[in-house]
Amino acid sequence: MSSRHKLRLADLSIQEFSKEGHGIGSYAMQDGRLTEVEVPFSIPGDQVVANLLKRRKGIYQSFLEEIKVPSSDRIEPRCIHFGKCGGCRWQQFPYERQLQQKEAWIKTYLKPYLHEGVKWNPILPCSPPWQYRNKMELTFSSDKAQNRYLGLILYGTRGHVFEMQECHLVNPWFVEAVKAVRQWWEESGLDAYHAGRDTGSLRTLTIREGQRTGDRLIMLTVSGNPSFALQKRHLESFVAVLRQAIEPADSSQRLSIFLRIQQIGKGRPTSFYEMLLYGPDHIREIIHLQLNDQSHALQFRVSPSAFFQPNTRQAEQLYNCALKMADLSPDSLVYDLYCGTGTLGVCCAKWAKEVIGIELNPESVLDARENIKTNGLSNMTVRSGDVGHSLAALLQEKKQRPDIVLVDPPRVGLDPRAIQHLLELQAPKLIYVSCNPATQAANLGDLLAGGYRLKEVQPVDQFPQTVHVENIIVLTR
Repeated sequence: MSSRHKLRLADLSIQEFSKEGHGIGSYAMQDGRLTEVEVPFSIPGDQVVANLLKRRKGIYQSFLEEIKVPSSDRIEPRCIHFGKCGGCRWQQFPYERQLQQKEAWIKTYLKPYLHEGVKWNPILPCSPPWQYRNKMELTFSSDKAQNRYLGLILYGTRGHVFEMQECHLVNPWFVEAVKAVRQWWEESGLDAYHAGRDTGSLRTLTIREGQRTGDRLIMLTVSGNPSFALQKRHLESFVAVLRQAIEPADSSQRLSIFLRIQQIGKGRPTSFYEMLLYGPDHIREIIHLQLNDQSHALQFRVSPSAFFQPNTRQAEQLYNCALKMADLSPDSLVYDLYCGTGTLGVCCAKWAKEVIGIELNPESVLDARENIKTNGLSNMTVRSGDVGHSLAALLQEKKQRPDIVLVDPPRVGLDPRAIQHLLELQAPKLIYVSCNPATQAANLGDLLAGGYRLKEVQPVDQFPQTVHVENIIVLTR
C-alpha cells in the first residue's frame, strides 16, 4: 500500500469509538484546525502514534504505529493475529466494557424514541465470550512469488489473505481442519483462484458445526472454469485428509463434506452447484426453549449454504426472549418474515395457533420445511418469495390479520415496500429482531409514524470481541 510508505505521523489521544469500533482522536492541522483521526485497534484512553492516510467523510484514516501510553482499560489480546485480522477488533478491550459500549450505542440509536413507557432490559452477555461461532469462511490466495495463504482477509487490504494459525472465536477443531486442508493444498498442485483473470481452482473453505450435536461440515468452493476443474483424485484425497484429521470419534456425531462450484460469466448471474462428497447432506442443531414452565428441545437441519444464527448459545437466549416478549396464546396467528431456516417461527409454533413464514433463499426454504417436519408441527407453513411482494397476496388470501409479526431482516434493514406492507397488516404486536441497530432505529421512525409505539428493548450480545450486537424491540399499535 503506497500510502503506507509516506509516513505522516501524529501523536493522538483516543477519546471515543467510531461506529466501526475504532478509536477516534483529534489532530491539529498546520492551520490550527482540529480534525478527527480514526485509529484501528485503539481504545479510549490510549496515547498513540498513528500514520495518517487519506481523509474519508471528513475523518483521517490511519494505521496504528505505536501505543505510547496504554489505556487503563487495555488488556492483552489472546490471538496472535490480533491487529492484522479484521474479524476481532476488541480483544484488547475487557468484555464487561464491550457490553457497556454496545448497550450505550443502542441507547444512542434509539434515544429519540426512548421514554418512561419503554421497558429497557440490560444486554444479555455471552458466557463464555470465546469459541462461540459455529461458522467460518476462509479464502485461498497466493502472491506473485507463489506463496500460498489459507486464512482470513488482512485488515485494511483489498483481499490480501494471511495464513491463519489460530482463532479463539471457534472450536479448536476448525483450526485442525484448516491445517489439514493446507497440507492437502500443498500436495495437490492446485492454484488459488484469481478473480480478475478467472484462473486457478480454489476459492474458499467454509467450516460449520452443530454445537449441540457435534456435527461437522466442510465445503470447498472452486472455480466453475472448466480449464481449472478438480480431478477425481483431488476430491478423493480432500475427503481422505479431512476424515483423518477431524472426523468425530463419537458415532452419533457426523461429518459432511461438500464441493461447491461457482460459475461466473459476463451478462449472467453467478451460479452455484453443490455436490455432496461424503456424509449426510446437512448438519443438525438443537435449540433449547423454555416458556411458561414448558421446556422444548427443537431440532434443526442446516444445509451448507443456508443461514443459521452463528452463535447457538446466544440464539437460544435471543429466541427465548422473543418468545417471552411475544406473549403468545393458543389463538395467535403469527407471521415470521425473513424466516431463514424457520428457526424463530418453529419456536413460536409450539405455543401459537398458526405460523406462516416467508423467505427468499430457496435453500433456506427447503430447510425450513424440513425443520417443520422434524419437529412434528402441523400449524406452520413457509412460503418462498420476497417479503415485500408476498405480504399483500398473503393478506388477501387469509382474510385475517396476524396477531403478531416477527421480522429479522438482513443488516440493511426493512425496505420501504416491506415497511408499507407491515403498516397495512396492522398487527397488534410487532417483534423486530436486528443484527444492525442503526438500520433498526432508522426503520423505527417510519413504523412509529405509521401508528406503532415502542414498548420494550432487549440487546443480546451475539458477537463478543467484535463491534456487532443484536437487538430486539417490541412495538404495539
